[in-house]
Parts: sequence; C-alpha cells; structure tokens
Amino acid sequence: ITPARLRPIPGPGPPQPAARTWDLLVQLLPPLHTPGGTEVVDSPPPIPGALPTQSPPSSPPAPFLPPGNAMVMLPGNTTVMPPRPLLPSCPPSPLWSLPSPLPAPGGAAFGGCPPSPTLPPTYLSPQGGLVYANYGRQEDFDVLEQQGVNPRGHLVIIRVGEISYAEKVNAAQARGVLIYPDPWDIPQDPRKAGLSQNRAVYGHVHMGTGDPYTPGFPSFNHTQFPPIQSSGLPRIPAHPISASTAARLLSKLTGLAAPRDWKGRLADVPYHLGPGDPGVRVHLQVNNMKTPTMISNVFGCIEGRFEPDHYVIIGAQRDSLGPGAASSGVGTALLLELAWTFSAMVRNGFQLRRTLLFASWDAEDFGRVGSTEWLESRGQRSSGHIDPSEGGRSWVRVERSPVTPPPRQVDSPNRSGQTLYEQVTFPDRRWASEVIRPLSMDSSAYPFTAFAGVPAVEFSFVEDARPYPFLHTQDDTYENLNGMLFGRLPAVAKSVAEIVGQLLIRLTHDHLVPLDFGAYGDVLLHRIAELNPYSSELKSRGLTLQWLYSARGDYTRAAEKLRQDIYSSEEKNERLNRMHNVRIMRVEFYFLSPYAAATETPFRHVLLGQGPHTLQALLEHLRLLREAPERFDEGRFRRQLALATWTLQGAANALSGEVWDVDINF
Repeated sequence: ITPARLRPIPGPGPPQPAARTWDLLVQLLPPLHTPGGTEVVDSPPPIPGALPTQSPPSSPPAPFLPPGNAMVMLPGNTTVMPPRPLLPSCPPSPLWSLPSPLPAPGGAAFGGCPPSPTLPPTYLSPQGGLVYANYGRQEDFDVLEQQGVNPRGHLVIIRVGEISYAEKVNAAQARGVLIYPDPWDIPQDPRKAGLSQNRAVYGHVHMGTGDPYTPGFPSFNHTQFPPIQSSGLPRIPAHPISASTAARLLSKLTGLAAPRDWKGRLADVPYHLGPGDPGVRVHLQVNNMKTPTMISNVFGCIEGRFEPDHYVIIGAQRDSLGPGAASSGVGTALLLELAWTFSAMVRNGFQLRRTLLFASWDAEDFGRVGSTEWLESRGQRSSGHIDPSEGGRSWVRVERSPVTPPPRQVDSPNRSGQTLYEQVTFPDRRWASEVIRPLSMDSSAYPFTAFAGVPAVEFSFVEDARPYPFLHTQDDTYENLNGMLFGRLPAVAKSVAEIVGQLLIRLTHDHLVPLDFGAYGDVLLHRIAELNPYSSELKSRGLTLQWLYSARGDYTRAAEKLRQDIYSSEEKNERLNRMHNVRIMRVEFYFLSPYAAATETPFRHVLLGQGPHTLQALLEHLRLLREAPERFDEGRFRRQLALATWTLQGAANALSGEVWDVDINF
C-alpha cells in the first residue's frame, strides 16, 4: 500500500463573490461537489449556479434558487436566502437541487426553469405559523404539549445541539423544520474565534444510514430488488438557517414565553413559543431533484497471517459538506500516515495475525452512505472499526462499543510531562466517566455496531464539552482548525495517531482480540434496573422482569466461563485461539435482534439501536402506563418484552459456546 492510493479529493472552496444587483437576495454557492469529490462543472451561464441547459434570462435578471438552495418568506414580503440545505427530506443517495421559479417579494412570479416531473410535490413548500421547539427532542415537544402549543400545521424552528438533525426532524410533527445555530451552543462572538452569525450548519435528516432506497441491503448496480424507501426518511422538508435569519424569525414570535432553559443568546430575541398572531406566516420553499450519484470507497489492505478472514478496519471519511478540515481532513491525514507507518513496519518484518484494512469512506456526510453500503455487503467478518475523528483542544473523547480503553502511554498534546490518562484522571475523576461515551447516531462508528454488530470506536479531542464551531460549515478550514488549537494541530493529530496506532497493534497482533466482552454485564444490569420502578404495574398484569434478570445473569456467567477457558488454554494453540476470538468478536453481533428485519429497522442492536425491539423502546412504552395510560398497548408490550428477553438470552447462549451450557428452561 502507498499513501498515494488514498489521496483525498479536495472539497469545495469558499463562496464566490456576488456579481448581480439582486445578490443580496441570492447567496451564491461554490461549485457543487458530489460526495465522491468530483466537481460538477457548469457551462458558463449568465447567472451563477444555473443549470447548463437554462437560457439567459431577459432583462432585468430574474432571481431564482441556485442548486441546493431554499427560500424563506418572512412577514412583510421580505425574502431570506439561507445557505446550502440539508439533504432533502426524501433523498435517494445523494441529492442536489434544481432551480425553479421564485416568487418576487411583491408577489409576482419571475420566470425560471420549466416545470419538471422530477420536482418535489407541493408539501415541500409549506407555509404556516412558526413554533419554537428548543432542541427538538421528544421532551421538548412534550413541554409544548403541556403548554397547549400544537406544532401541527406550523413550521418549527429548532436550535442545533443535543441530538442529531435526523432525530430532530423525526420528532417534529409539523409542516417543516428550520434548524439554526444558537450562540448559546456554538460560540459566535465576533471578538473571538467563532462561527459567523450569517453561517448555517449543514447536516442530513435521514433517520438511518446508507442509501435510503436500499435499506438493509447493498446498493449495487446488479441488485434486482425494486427500490424500497427507508422508513427513516422524513415526510416534511427541513433546512438549516443562520443565526441572523433565526433572530429575525424568532423576534416576530408572540405567545407564551419559553422556559428559562430554552432561552439562548440571540440578541434582542425574547424567545416566545409562538405561533402567536395568525396573520404572521412563514413560507419555506425547498426545490430538490432526485439524482443518483456514483460513490467510491478506496481501500488498502495488509493481509494477516493466521486469521486473514478477520478484518480490523481503520476508516476515515473523504467527503465533506464544506472545506472539511475537521470532518475529513484530519481523519484522512491520519489514515495516510498510519498506512505508511504499518507498511514500513511490515517491510521490516512485523507480522499481523489479522488483516488490517485501510478505508477511505465516501458520502459519509450524507448519512454514512459509503461505510454502510460496504457493511451491508461484506462487513460481517470485521473484528473492529476505528475512526480518528475531528479535533478540539483539551480533552480526548472516545465513543465506543466495549473496546478496551486506549493505552495509557500516549503523551498529552497540551500538557508536557503528562500522559492523556494522567491529564484526565485524578482522585475525583475516572477515565471511564470522563472520557468514554456510548456511540451516538452522529458517530461514524455507529452503523458498524448498531447495524452490523461490529465493535467500533471513534476518537476526538474536545474542549470543555464545547463543540468545534466550524464543523459542517464553509468555515471548516485548516487555518480555523489550527487557530482553535492555538497552533497545536500537529501535536493533537500526533496524539490521536499514537492512540489509534497502539490500539491497531493490539487488535491486529495480539493472540486474543482485546475486547472487554464482560462489560455488557454491567450495562445490562443498569438498563434493566431502569424498568424496576414499574414492577408493581407489571405484576398487576401478570408480568415480571425476572427473566430479563435471568438472561443477564446467564450472560455474566458465560463471560466469566470464557475468561476461565482462555486463562487455562495454551497461548500457542492456534485452533483454540481462533475459537476464542470468534466468540469474542461476535459479542456485539449477538445483541442484534433476530426478530427485527434489517430492511425495516436496520439498527437492530437492542442496546444501541433504534426501533421497537430495543430496551429503550421497552422503557418508553412502560412510561405510558403513568403518563398516558390510554396509549399503552398491553399486547404489543408483551411481545416487546418477550422478544427482548429472548434476544438477551440468545446472546448469553451464544457466548457460552457449549451446547450443554445453554439455558432452555424458560
């Protein structure tokens, strides 16, 4: 393998300067890039951003929506053009937009592109009142319901943070969603390094990963399946807007005052819930065209000697929705450096037991498309996936499935004489509580564990839990990233590379895969204990949590027995080593529900997944007994409880490995 094989394709540059009298209305965009990085070059049109087939407009030039833009009509016939949008609400993999006629501020229509059958239906141009919903979490919409504010029939404005864009849009039962960065969550102080108030933060709104028209199976050209629309595609349009646009919208809201913890830091904004005056309406127009685009993952491979059919993957995304210094640049640089390092080690005689796969993923900012499509075709043999992600400043953060913690010998990039472990841990703090986080849906590692049952880990540096303000914006440049790190970007990248490199050596070289397969015993105990407050309600219906606890106990005993078997076996017995490694590597896979169809609920993991098969869904259904008894479905709950119990028992039985140790008595 040579680094040249993984050379990244540059992302889009900064926006071009405006050149028309109406460019206060239309914000010009950089050249469009496909997720694979191929620039879409238009023939020189008289209006920047127009399709090549569009004829020059008559004088005066007609304002229109450039590809990938949307329009927000404010009260008083004022039109605001946000920057580039989120992925449209109903995308195939991946989509851009088509210009269409734009209503003038006075109400007349200007000419634009001719009507097209590929344009979206009218529900992508909703209008109505505006409701403020904080972060757009389910608990935020519950607060609105308690306050008597119904978002149905209105547009909802939500701020960035707490959960992913997809989860926000999925929870919103409204006509459309606007998402903005509030200065409370993302620093926007002009006197310091921060996001401009005129910048929007991009993202995707597919409640899933991969090609949304081939959920659960690979999107290959020879696939004979008809297109199946993912259940995670929202039915309403969504669009990012800047803080300045959000301030203009929120300042016109009336109605009840928002709760204190809902109030951000937008200047001169009182933060009301809305919708207020029925005469004040907002019009959101999104113009999108479905366009299939070829994507390309790039791989390099060092084959293992003893277990070549077991892969350890180090991956980094190559695409980005902006310049991508943090989202793709850092990870790609580390990927190339580690590829060069391990190639040199192998040339000098280092031998890998398991195959090491270097992967440059495409279309990751569109919903982890590249990595998910590969997983759907051949990811079941993976031993683990490692993703070196974007940088921050002071602390290392690890999002992971039960992989052993990073090595303690790595030096801190900003405190000389200290290791990262020593920097984080002191008498009242622990590595596990301060550094380790469960995998989130926004994590690049999430589909590996939640969909394919592959142990995965993602590393990043953060500063006091504050986000890097330029991520997924046009300001995500090397200069801004290095400035946020006070010029220490090389030192931070070196620390991440050392962490990842040492973990890769252990995963590819050790006789036994270093995964803490017993860690789920404590996780299961904690998750099942969350159901305990409802024991009396369950007992009155003839139900019990006993069998969930029994399955957890069987899993703990199976893990302990496997430890004893490993301890008493010979280290040089390759047959036993392989048998033990197969059982260890399949731990995450054991927690994929066999009762959920991958085409309908791809994230089948009962602890980290999404859907009615998870323990979290079981808890949420139980809560209805007290919060909304009329919505509790006892028959459905009994089915959920039975299938969750058997999934956990199946994981325990699989880990035990011996047919005589399998529990079949309940």
